[in-house]
This record gives sequence, C-alpha cells and structure tokens, in this order.
Amino acid sequence: MTTAFSGISKKLPSVHYFIIAALLVLTFFPLTWPIRLPAEFWIKQVLINLMWAGLFYANFFVFTPKLLYKHRSGTFVILVIATLFAVVFLNDWLDRSLGVPEAMEKIFKNRMHKDPENEDHSASYITIIMAMVIYGVSTIIAMTKKLQHDQLAFQATEKDKINSELSLLKSQINPHFFFNTLHTIYALTDRNTNAAKDAIYTLSHMMRYVIYDTKTDLTTLENELKFVEDYIKLMKLRLSGDVQVIIEKQANMKNYEVAPMLLLPFIENAFKHGISGVHPSYVYIDIRQLQDAVKVEIKNSTFEAREHLEESNGIGLANTKRRLDLLYPGKHTLLVDNNTTTREFTVALTINFN
Repeated sequence: MTTAFSGISKKLPSVHYFIIAALLVLTFFPLTWPIRLPAEFWIKQVLINLMWAGLFYANFFVFTPKLLYKHRSGTFVILVIATLFAVVFLNDWLDRSLGVPEAMEKIFKNRMHKDPENEDHSASYITIIMAMVIYGVSTIIAMTKKLQHDQLAFQATEKDKINSELSLLKSQINPHFFFNTLHTIYALTDRNTNAAKDAIYTLSHMMRYVIYDTKTDLTTLENELKFVEDYIKLMKLRLSGDVQVIIEKQANMKNYEVAPMLLLPFIENAFKHGISGVHPSYVYIDIRQLQDAVKVEIKNSTFEAREHLEESNGIGLANTKRRLDLLYPGKHTLLVDNNTTTREFTVALTINFN
C-alpha cells in the first residue's frame, strides 16, 4: 500500500497538466474537421471549456474537500444536481446569445432549426454526461489526494512512535541493568581486578552503542550482535554455576543494516524469566544466516506459566513485535512458543533483507 501511495504522490502534480492538455485538445479538436467553422462556434468552444475547467477545479478544491471529506454527502449530491441544471442552462444560453445554431446552419447548408414539438435534447444530454465525467474524474483525484495525505500523515505518526519507543527502550535498560552491573563490578574489584577492568571496558562499549550508535535509523548487524554479546558477557558475571548460557553464532555472516536494539528485548526477556536462583536453568541463543535472511532463535527455561508475552524493559515483547511489523512489513516472521510441558519458552525471529 505504501508503494502504491508513493507512486500516486509522484503522479498527482502531473494530473493538472493532463487536465489542461485534455481541455486544449477538446477545444481545438474541431480544427481537424474538413470545414471552416464560424467565429461564434470558437467563442463558445473556448467559453464552454473554461466552464469545464472551472467545474473541475471547483469540485477538486472546494466541493469534495468541504463536503465529501466532512461526510456531507447529501449536500454534495444536491450540489451536483444543481450544477447539472446550471451547465445545461449555460450551454443553451451561450447558444442563444452567440447565435451558434444559426452560424452552424449556414456552414452545413442545413436547417438546424427544430420543430418545438419534436425538439432534439441531445445537446443537453451530452452536456450532462460531460459534467458527470468531470465530476467523477475530479472527485476520484481529490479523494486519492486525501488518501495519500492521510497515508503520509499516518506513516509520519508511526515513525514518531517507533522513535519514541526506541528512546524509551534506551532509557529503560539504563537504570536496572547498569545499576546491577556496576554492583557486580564493585564486588569483583576485591576478588578479581582483571575481570573488573574487563567488565568496565565492556560496559563502556555498551553505553557508547546506546548513546551514540542508536541515534540513526539503522546500524550494522555486526554492531547489533556485538552489543548482544557484551550484554550476555556482563549478565554471566552475576549468574551461578547452575545456569547454563550457550550462544552459537555463525561465522562470516553478511553485515546487513538493521534497526538498532531490535534483539535486546528478546535476549533480556530470556534472562529475566529463564534464570532461577534455586533451580538449574538455561538460556540458549542461536544466530545464523539463511541465504538473504538472518534467523535468531532464543530458548530459555521457565518456572511459571505464562499466558502472554511478558513485559520487558518497559516496551515489552508485544511492543517489539509491533516495531518489527512497522520496520519490516512482510519481511519478517516472529514465532513465540511457551511449552508448558517441557517448561521451555522459545522465540524465533527471521528477518529477510532481500
């Protein structure tokens, strides 16, 4: 749909040129006839086509926006009917005022005078049909313009929402995660100075990514995966020996451009709900490339029934799914399975970059 509206958006400015060209062709088409037409005919031809142009733009800029856009279709229909009577009257009035029938009668050597009891109304019918065609074309174009405007406004709103949600996600990972990590590093300083230094270095890399690298709409897959690995590395510092963390990443994957911080909610959700302080538990992460797609599978143990996606980082998995729908429409699959029998929670995300 977005592509269709983008195409319409590019074509709309040229519609006015086509309308003007069509009216010019309509005006001067009689020049192709093998006869020389009188001046009265040309004057009426110019005036009547100016009337058609006026009707087109009156409907395009005034009638449709003021009535149809505001759901006043009854008033619009009445206006259309009134206009049809007006253009028929104006056409007849121009004929009488300019003497077009008489002038044409001399050219064709034919009596164009009609018996009042058997009057030919074909000119009126043609005028009504022409007016209806102009109304139809101008209404369709005006409504298309309105739909295009609404679509662009919707896209801008959704983009703002995405940016707001990303900002919220960035702000939400700071307090708890960084607070806990700093506490862990503080405890390490007495037991393992080198590990504490390494953790501080890793944490600084993560902060730089969150503060600077996520300002743009896209980052690289390599940077995103490095951020995830740093997060897992720091999380491991606080885990007991009963927790198993396995991460498998395919080597030499193509470095696609991806939306930043797209994987963190899934990873953090696994650690938040898959780790137990008293029971053996695990988190398994597998990242691999499948032709022009990247698949991320995350599995973790569970210790309580979950009927819906758990909230995580304030934005939650449900909102992350919506973010995927907005950023990669038709180019991703997200499968979530909470197996209560095996007590395993699985998230499988595939993004196609083709």
